Amino acid sequence: MSEKAANKFLYLGITLLVLTFSQLIGYWVNNNIALNTTWEINSLIHFTHIRNYGGIFGIGQGMGWLFGLVSISLLIAVTAYLWLNTQASRYEFICFGFIVGGGASNLLDRLIYGSVIDFINIQHIPYWNYVFNTADVMVHIGIWPMLIISIFSHKTAKES
Repeated sequence: MSEKAANKFLYLGITLLVLTFSQLIGYWVNNNIALNTTWEINSLIHFTHIRNYGGIFGIGQGMGWLFGLVSISLLIAVTAYLWLNTQASRYEFICFGFIVGGGASNLLDRLIYGSVIDFINIQHIPYWNYVFNTADVMVHIGIWPMLIISIFSHKTAKES
């Protein structure tokens, strides 16, 4: 198997694993925590079942369809970038696998439930009152390493 084929397989595997994991947890929350109620896990972490009918940080409530269309476009664009770019690095396949898997999970929530199931509610952070989900965490697991690697690899290339 070529390196490009192995990277594509890795990307698809991570994407499907993240999508499945996020959907299973959302399904569990939907069926075990009543809407608009909270389970206190500890003083820091609460599970608060809410629905997001908008986009990131609850922006554009009632416009989930627009965020769905944007999500579909981005997921297709990222996948096309990986498939067509002969210079894409393994870390890009890995990071984008997390990002696309998380994005696809939120998109699937919109299609199944008409909204995104959010439930992770972190307490005691000043000026933070957002509730998010596992898919959002997965997107961040993909974005932050990619940003850090990109910044430092660009800096190293300039110094050479």
